[in-house]
Amino acid sequence: MEKEFYQEMKQSLHEHRAEIIKTFVANHESFRQIIESVDPKDFGDIASEDTDRKMLESMNEKDAKRMQLIESALARIEQGKYGKCIKCAKKIPEDRLRAIPYALMCIECQSAIERKKR
Repeated sequence: MEKEFYQEMKQSLHEHRAEIIKTFVANHESFRQIIESVDPKDFGDIASEDTDRKMLESMNEKDAKRMQLIESALARIEQGKYGKCIKCAKKIPEDRLRAIPYALMCIECQSAIERKKR
C-alpha cells in the first residue's frame, strides 16, 4: 500500500478515536476537566497511558473494543503490518479499510468467522 493511503487511514483512525473520546467525555464528568484544557485538534493525543487505561475501564464494552482495535491498527501502521488479514495474511482491499479502517481480516475470513458463530 502506498504511503498516501497509510496517511489517509492513520488520519481516519485518529478521527474515529477522537469521536469515541468526545462521546465518552460527554457522558463522564470526571474526564471533562482533562479535555477542557486541550485544543480540540489534539483529542487523539491527550491521554496518557494511565488515563487511557482508566478510560477503557469506564467505557461501555463496544466503545472499549473499538478503541482497542483502533490502537491496534495504529500500531500495525507503525510496524508496517497494516492492511494484511491476520488470519490468511492476504491484503485487505482498500475499500474495506476505508469503510472500517480498524478491520483485522479480509471479508472472506471475517465472513467465515461470523458464519461459525451462528
